[in-house]
Amino acid sequence: MSAVLEIPLKDELETWLDAAIVGKTIARYRKKKNMTQVVLSDFAVIQRTHLSAIERGARKPTLETLYRISQALQIKMSEIVASIEEEMKNAPPQGEGVKHFE
Repeated sequence: MSAVLEIPLKDELETWLDAAIVGKTIARYRKKKNMTQVVLSDFAVIQRTHLSAIERGARKPTLETLYRISQALQIKMSEIVASIEEEMKNAPPQGEGVKHFE
């Protein structure tokens, strides 16, 4: 007997990744390490303006960029992701119809 995988439609997803939370989380880790955006972006080999846009929530980082940032911060990428998930869980809904996991 095989299991059926049901994939939710776009409108059925309970939450979306909040770019502002991602950015604030990265900025918090950067500041904890006493790094400027210039230093972190140099170590991560990304443009400072791109890092700034991520931290402001104007852009979401790709997995590659998030990995580079985590390596530059000398922490596991999973630690950043866990922090983002925790913040998302505790954040108030950001729009009509948006639900966060409990």
